[in-house]
Amino acid sequence: MSSILDEYEDSQNSRHPVQHSSRLSAANIGITHSGFVNVRLEEEKPIFNKQRIDFSPPEKINHFAVCNNQLCMSLGKDTLLRIDLAKPDQPNQIELGRKDDSRVHKLFLDPTGSHLVISLSTSECLYLNRNTQKVRSLSRWRGHLIESVGWNKLLGTETNTGPILVGTSQGIIFEAEISASEGSLFNTNPDQYFKQVHSLEEDGRPAPVCCIEVERGPESKVVIIATTRKRLFQFVGRVAEGSEQQGFSSVFSQNQELLPSFQEFPFNMGYSEITFYTSKLRSCPKAFAWMMGNGVLYGQLDYIRPDSVLSDVQVWDYTPDIDFSFNKPISIVLTQFHFLLLLPDRVKAICTLNGQVVYEDVFPDKFGTLKKMIKDPAGGLVWIYTEKAVFRYHIQREARDVWQMYMSMNKFDLAKEYCRDRPECMDMVLAKEAEHCFQNKRYLESAKCYALTQNYFEEIALKFIEAKQDEALKEFLLKKLNHLKQSEKTQITLLVTWLTELYLNHLGLLESAEGKHGVFQETRDEFRKFLSSSKHKECLYNNRTTIYDLLASHGNVDDMVYFSVIMQDYERVISHHCQHDDYSAALEVLSKHCDEKLFYKFSPILMQHIPKKVVDAWIQMGSRLEPKKLIPALVNYSQMGSTQQVNETIRYMEFCVYQLTVTEEAIHNYLLSLYAKYKPDSLLLYLEQAGTHASYIHYDLKYTLRLCAEHGYLQACVLVYKIMELYEEAVDLALQVDVDLAKSCADLPEDDEELRKKLWLKIARHVVQEEKDVKKAMNCLSSCNLLKIEDILPFFPDFVTIDHFKEAICSSLEEYNQHIDELKQEMEEATESAKRIREDIQEMRNKYGVVENQEKCAACDFPLLNRPFYLFLCGHMFHYDCLFLEVTPHLSTYKQTKLGELQKKLAAATQTSKSRHCPAPKEKEEGGDTASLGKESAGVSREQIKSDIDDIIAFECVYCGELMIKSIDKPFIDPQKLEEEKSSWL
Repeated sequence: MSSILDEYEDSQNSRHPVQHSSRLSAANIGITHSGFVNVRLEEEKPIFNKQRIDFSPPEKINHFAVCNNQLCMSLGKDTLLRIDLAKPDQPNQIELGRKDDSRVHKLFLDPTGSHLVISLSTSECLYLNRNTQKVRSLSRWRGHLIESVGWNKLLGTETNTGPILVGTSQGIIFEAEISASEGSLFNTNPDQYFKQVHSLEEDGRPAPVCCIEVERGPESKVVIIATTRKRLFQFVGRVAEGSEQQGFSSVFSQNQELLPSFQEFPFNMGYSEITFYTSKLRSCPKAFAWMMGNGVLYGQLDYIRPDSVLSDVQVWDYTPDIDFSFNKPISIVLTQFHFLLLLPDRVKAICTLNGQVVYEDVFPDKFGTLKKMIKDPAGGLVWIYTEKAVFRYHIQREARDVWQMYMSMNKFDLAKEYCRDRPECMDMVLAKEAEHCFQNKRYLESAKCYALTQNYFEEIALKFIEAKQDEALKEFLLKKLNHLKQSEKTQITLLVTWLTELYLNHLGLLESAEGKHGVFQETRDEFRKFLSSSKHKECLYNNRTTIYDLLASHGNVDDMVYFSVIMQDYERVISHHCQHDDYSAALEVLSKHCDEKLFYKFSPILMQHIPKKVVDAWIQMGSRLEPKKLIPALVNYSQMGSTQQVNETIRYMEFCVYQLTVTEEAIHNYLLSLYAKYKPDSLLLYLEQAGTHASYIHYDLKYTLRLCAEHGYLQACVLVYKIMELYEEAVDLALQVDVDLAKSCADLPEDDEELRKKLWLKIARHVVQEEKDVKKAMNCLSSCNLLKIEDILPFFPDFVTIDHFKEAICSSLEEYNQHIDELKQEMEEATESAKRIREDIQEMRNKYGVVENQEKCAACDFPLLNRPFYLFLCGHMFHYDCLFLEVTPHLSTYKQTKLGELQKKLAAATQTSKSRHCPAPKEKEEGGDTASLGKESAGVSREQIKSDIDDIIAFECVYCGELMIKSIDKPFIDPQKLEEEKSSWL
């Protein structure tokens, strides 16, 4: 266990390592030129964070291996310690059981952490599986000092390694396979086979295989990389699909005929080490770093290249402080953007992008010399050990400052890739890229980048203006506009107006230039697309007057019309077409957008030139147009226009009346005036179809009468008189046309026989006096039963012979005789009826009813004779007060009021009568006669009041009369007393 002083010292070293960071310094804190604030509220953790493991080994650590969270270390001479990092409190210690002087030379742990190969200094090898405690000897491997193992990442499992490659100190590469199973009775060795497949040399002599790596690329491609002290070999071949279990012999045989591909460096430090970076577990490595005598060779791996998979290769030369005599590099680990170099007393981190040392961590001498550095690909942790201690490094946010390096290398796309979540850094990259493009005269690209930055708008705009780059300025403004928020209305208005001016200037230059028609058309399409942008439609609409002014100042009529259509300013479009005498186009715009107000405004001028098309458009609009508002256009051109305009006017009016069933009086009156002037045949037909009932007539009768009279249409006038019920005028006017027409008018007043007779007399007089046709006069008698021969005789001249109306006189006399007989019969029937009535009255006077002493009131069921009562013919009997209570609710308000007044009068009369029966003593003699007279008058008055009360309450039996029938629909309980009745039941 480490002491408190050691832990404090470790923490101090981890907090204050020697770093050469290229990140922004503290001087940059504050508001930068881009407008972003870069303030770090707390100290940022370093990329490489060292932590000492709380572990004190009982013996010196000789060798160390870690993979897939499985840690194995060799302690002392004969002890092996295994730790599952998921269960660090359960270490597993195993004794190798070696009695000779052999010691552990190297440990090799496969990617799954299941298979451990132990190379001994006596050229022997042992094998230990993660799931067993037994160390087994690899007998076939005996006699070879193993320097490296290339594991099979594709076929390796927990119980079997699959075909693997093994490199020895003599430069020989073997292919082998290890199985954890016990095997058969005759073969208990874990090593399945062990055969040589290749050998490596340096300067004509065998050289130890320091490292060997097997990787599989796309399309069954296999890449084997092996290193010696100063050479790096590549073996590339293909293994048929399904034959992976056959091993790698075919790969080496494919390279047998050719010289092996290798890179060689002159200096030799006795060993080398290669490391790889894999972004995801069990995927192909993307980069490599090879530590050798001249430095570190690093680059990318490109599996598509046919000859060599190494690409973008660079060599990092060792810094002057690395002296091979006492400070020789020990180990190397590659991360995404750095490689870590282990020296005897420190760790250096070098950025692979620029070759700069960005981190250096010096270890205290008390821990001893650093022995080895290993990276666990599963967790990404880097492990370092000495004989006395174990350390590990957490790599946190390694890409945090990569953007700066890419930016300084002008690799802006990569720089932006690594600062997407840091807007202040992205802004700096974009600004640098924009400036770089501007300096290289790539102005459009520069404008696009500048538009994404937060740099001052005015500076950038002036920069493009000074360079006379209008196209780039336009691109900058467009991009800037697209990134503005809808709430930034002032900025949007400024940019939209400015862009409109730039487009118009550019279009003007292209239009006047020769051979630029194609470019001009493309620019116009782009400008129109800008004008029709839905994103800026609100701004364009609010500032359309300014846009119109700009378009007008440049004389750009076509684009003005286009913009008017976009803004739905159809009035301006139609006016433009009318001004250029293109009335059909104007009507097309009207019909397409169906704006009623524009129809009302432009119909007069369109009706003048294309009446038929206009009326067709009106008819197509149907009820959406108000015909009354179109009358001014129709009246104007129907009075002074051609026959076509008149006919189209009548056509539309007929459509309104017959199809739309318009009831407005002005429409019908106007149609009648057109009929009267141009189509008299249709006038009478219209009037007849309109009917004679006032509710179905929608024209002005007086106006129509005057119109027909002015044009001499007498028959139409007669029809109007008939509708107006001016039958005398109708008959008088009809007699000027036709007697039959007059006869039809005379029969119309059916309820007024006197008027009918008067009208028929007019017809008869006209027939006798004007036409002097006695036969027609006789026909009038037969047509109207109201006329008699004596009514028309005065109309005949004095010397007319009686033969013409002899029959009429005889018929009249017969009717008189028949009428006299009917009157006699009626008189006899009246006399008989009066006699029967007198007999009934006499019988009623003698009628009476018998009331027994046990009879009871039908309402209260008490004896009837106890109080005044009523007896009805139906047999029902009621007390006076009971009948009063039964009848009163069913009486009308008027009768209830009258009944109350009669009761008051009766009470007053009764009181007066009582006072008169008890006079004062001194008045007895003097007022005797007066009291007697008052008593008689009061008695008469009281009897009359009682009679009036009887007429109201005893008019009929309350159970058998109409009162009971009328009360059927009345509720038993008065609605106003319903709540009171409910509460009484609770």
